[in-house]
Amino acid sequence: MRKKIVSIMVASAMTAAMLAGCGGAAQAPAAEAPAAETPAAEAPAAETPAAPAESAAPAESAAPAESAAPAGDEGSVLNIEVWNEEFKSRITDHYPGYEKVDDTTGKIGEVKVNWIITPSDDNAYQNNLDTVLPGNADAAADDKVDIFLVEADYALKYVDADANVAMPLKDLGIADGDLSKQYQYTKDVVTDANGDLRGASWQACSAGLIYNREAAKEVLGSDDPAEVQKAVADWKTFNETAKKMADKGYKMTSTVNDTYRVYSNNVSAPWVQDNAVVVDANIAQWVEDSKAMVDAKETTTAELWSDDWSKGFYPDGKVFCYFGPAWLINFSMHSDDATSIAGQGGWGLVTGPQGFYWGGTWICAAQGTDNPTLVKDIILTMTTDDAVMEEIAVKDSDCVNNKDVLTKLAGDSSFGNAILGGQNPYQMLADGAELVDMSNISIYDQGCNEEFQAAMKNYFDGNATYDEALAQFNKAIVEKYPELTAQ
Repeated sequence: MRKKIVSIMVASAMTAAMLAGCGGAAQAPAAEAPAAETPAAEAPAAETPAAPAESAAPAESAAPAESAAPAGDEGSVLNIEVWNEEFKSRITDHYPGYEKVDDTTGKIGEVKVNWIITPSDDNAYQNNLDTVLPGNADAAADDKVDIFLVEADYALKYVDADANVAMPLKDLGIADGDLSKQYQYTKDVVTDANGDLRGASWQACSAGLIYNREAAKEVLGSDDPAEVQKAVADWKTFNETAKKMADKGYKMTSTVNDTYRVYSNNVSAPWVQDNAVVVDANIAQWVEDSKAMVDAKETTTAELWSDDWSKGFYPDGKVFCYFGPAWLINFSMHSDDATSIAGQGGWGLVTGPQGFYWGGTWICAAQGTDNPTLVKDIILTMTTDDAVMEEIAVKDSDCVNNKDVLTKLAGDSSFGNAILGGQNPYQMLADGAELVDMSNISIYDQGCNEEFQAAMKNYFDGNATYDEALAQFNKAIVEKYPELTAQ
């Protein structure tokens, strides 16, 4: 059934909210950790902390925002494929004109919105996309997928030009200039080999080193971010500081897996070159550094999201630092527990040895959508509108993908994260987003990262030599990707 979509005028007034810093909700760990924020599913579903931060100053009222498409023949049903509730909550709370009908449906004007939620566990979400997207153009009008979401670990699989399942944004009428305030790495994640952008994100999940202020004062003599950064400025200095922490009874990190994403985000080449799997020098350095730290009892081999990993969220856990984005700080470090370090405002944030990111969600328009005008408006409103971006940052604690908004928040002295002892993290996160380089991502990243970490655990635990662990990795990766060869 076809109908005309009429434009809706809705006044959007931004309200004051409690600021918890800059981070996004993520889903429960599945593979690596969410996908953690996934490593296919990275962090546990985020619950808004019970007053984790100081009150933010009310934002200025935004001018009335026009949402929904101009008149035109388009579909009467908008189908959105997601793996959890996060994007639905952002649309419900921030997209002008959206009306909630029930937990899985809504309305935008006269268009019915269907939320099709397939959890990522056991790769179910991707398996679902692999089933419905290739034949989407031939699907019945009311069954067509209009929007689907992806994460960085597998984004290229769906934005690849040959796959032809995600529309180039230019085909929707979205120009490069429309996305000029977004960080480049968030564009690189969803850019195909021809240079066409096939998605956009409202999040910029740059990350840093989250340190225990009490440990910093005891061991380093200061918990001031500038002084702490000097002690973790590069990996050589980081490893020297780890020895000092160990002498005082602290683990430098809770597990070797805490640092993996930092190293893997800074590789010099993709995992796969000429169909061969190649271990980058920076990944090899992670192995060398991690083995030394494990042997010196400066860290452990606990799994991310395990009870052993999270012991350091409390003072008795005696862990100096974790690595992560703002969503980890705000939603995963037990800030609602007054006995935790977060609950006592005892963490600080610095850049650390290398810039990196963790997480984020990208909005893609499905090839074959019969709602291109509405899809365009949703993408532009949710990823480029300054007022909406600031509203999301204040209300939902997302680190938004908008340079102007983050600069504004960074310069606002009324913004302070209580978990970070009142520190305003926005400038550091904004600067960190500029450091992220996604030029070496590939469609094999998720599988290679997961299998490599699993294999190296045997080496770190003393159950295998490095060569034996590497052989385990090579065997696993060619079984997972038969088209590849091991190095």
